[in-house]
Amino acid sequence: MDQPTHPIDWRPFGAGGRVPVSRQFDDPFYSLDNGLEETRHVFLAGNGLPERFRPGFHIAELGFGTGLNLVAAALAWEAAGIPGALTFTSFEAFPLAGDDVRAALGVFPEAAPYAEAIATALDADGRIETPTLSARVILGDARETLPAWEGMADAWFLDGFSPAKNPELWEPDLLQAVARHTAPGGTCATYSAAGTVRAALAEASFAVARIPGYGRKRHMTRGTL
Repeated sequence: MDQPTHPIDWRPFGAGGRVPVSRQFDDPFYSLDNGLEETRHVFLAGNGLPERFRPGFHIAELGFGTGLNLVAAALAWEAAGIPGALTFTSFEAFPLAGDDVRAALGVFPEAAPYAEAIATALDADGRIETPTLSARVILGDARETLPAWEGMADAWFLDGFSPAKNPELWEPDLLQAVARHTAPGGTCATYSAAGTVRAALAEASFAVARIPGYGRKRHMTRGTL
């Protein structure tokens, strides 16, 4: 991909573990407790998945990061045995380099079937096509690329860095665009329980609920259109 890559640092945690941290936003890419389980709690369960999966289901995402959310969704789709491919579209302004993705996903053995495809896609055209997955990473500022997108999502993963450090990805106008690109009865979920985020989602016509978060986070947010 012809785009500057996102600079990261690796910071130690736990007994010999490492987590990638954005230099730009000074925020880790996933939970220090267990990033994959955090994704399953926040983005899968928060959107009522895998129970809502059906043929043709479409997930969209703000903030692709390491691709861990895609991994969790793809694994859940395969385990559910839904016919056809899961469609997954992610909007990312600052993509990681392929080698950084390989290292980040290498922490999670379950990610092995997808890690190389994700890393290769980020270094190429941003697309992954398999019998069970049709994924695309759209590069650029989501405030410009999302309004121009022609797709409609059944579920949204709102996974930008924290609103305090990356406010652009939580602006009310952008969350209005999320709502316009959500299918009737669609949902969204985010780890953030910030009042400004919940208010903006409510203004965008989501019925918003604050629910238990993962690990050290007491609360998170779920929305239904």
